[in-house]
Amino acid sequence: MPDANRHSSFWSDVDSHVMRYGPVFERRIIDRAEGCFVYDTDGKPILDFTSGQMSAVLGHSHPEVVRVIREQAGRLDHLFSGMLSQPVVALCSRLGRMVPGLEKTMLLSTGGEANEAAIRLAKCVTGKHEIVAFTKSWHGMTGAAASATYSAARKGYGPVTVGSFAIPAPHAYRPRFTHDDGSLDWQTELDDAFALIDAQSTGSLAAFIAEPILSSGGIIELPEGYLAALKRKCEEREMLLILDEAQTGVGRTGTMFAFERDGVVPDILTLSKTLGAGLPLSAVMTSREIEEKAHERGYIFLTTHVSDPLPAAVGLAVLDVLERDGLISRATQAGALLRDGLLALQQRHDCIGDVRGRGLLLGLEIVTDRNSRVPDLEMGDRIAEAAMERGLSMNIVKVPAMGAVFRIAPPLTATDAEITHGLDILGEALEAAVRR
Repeated sequence: MPDANRHSSFWSDVDSHVMRYGPVFERRIIDRAEGCFVYDTDGKPILDFTSGQMSAVLGHSHPEVVRVIREQAGRLDHLFSGMLSQPVVALCSRLGRMVPGLEKTMLLSTGGEANEAAIRLAKCVTGKHEIVAFTKSWHGMTGAAASATYSAARKGYGPVTVGSFAIPAPHAYRPRFTHDDGSLDWQTELDDAFALIDAQSTGSLAAFIAEPILSSGGIIELPEGYLAALKRKCEEREMLLILDEAQTGVGRTGTMFAFERDGVVPDILTLSKTLGAGLPLSAVMTSREIEEKAHERGYIFLTTHVSDPLPAAVGLAVLDVLERDGLISRATQAGALLRDGLLALQQRHDCIGDVRGRGLLLGLEIVTDRNSRVPDLEMGDRIAEAAMERGLSMNIVKVPAMGAVFRIAPPLTATDAEITHGLDILGEALEAAVRR
């Protein structure tokens, strides 16, 4: 069948049989991927600056991951949930030794699933039911996780879980409370927010769930000191602090976990995306004390793929490669190169309002002009389209009231040459978009 006819049939099948679930599908058929590139059926390379779904920290088809998948699939891939295997116990043990105070681990499949389990765990242990999150958060699309997601997808689905509250995310580029010099006064904002929470609470505050860097909210980084202050707010109310490090964990920000910068250990930590480097693997980590109390109270979270051996083996391989190849420090070095390049582009283009983020998780906000800071989604779309035409895939946040922010997160394995190549393409795309 000629390529044109084959492609026509493919898109006809998409229109007839593939259910739409949010994004507009890129009109290219992706055939394979390797390293920092994906390739379409015409063989055209596309530099992947989003690591797939913000997950592929080792790039695509990493040889070590491919080897482990082949070996483990041929040996043991799936088990009854009441059975354990060596890869599962080894990964739980390895994660449990990484952070004193988070010694117990449960392995699941997705980030939403892990957050669902974490919220359920907090409710079980505290005996309370109210959950607080940030207004620009994204924690998943199921039940309690969806109820704690405020950046999008809240309208049209009926009531959320009872006891769901939100406070404003501290946004240095668009501060609500400011010091005399115009900088963000996050402490006053946090105090004000919790005063409102206290006024609304029925006295049953169970947990606060937060991302150290709110990704779908537009790469909003919690300022230094904020996480410690948030932990104190939780302790004062006997709430647990849940940190969702789906995108920030496993080295991406220049430390193994983003919370390490602040010296604050959460009561519950969830990992996903980066832990499996693109494979469906997530984890819930907590203290021995919390796990023991939950067990005594009959905590249950059974899923079909809890403690599956195959993804656990992949997770071990990811941690091995991360350590062997020094990729955590690489995230800092490559992130500095990427940030410097983005700042240089900002000097040349007035439509770039802000560059923010940490390590290899950076945000580029597109505005009509720097004085007004009005988000320019139309310009963002033009830049994204021009970049894709030139072989660069970037993800622009398209959720209500979040502005026009590119989430830029290349694999930790990206070379300096690949990062520079991506910056060059982005520069060309900006020039082309401005000319239109």
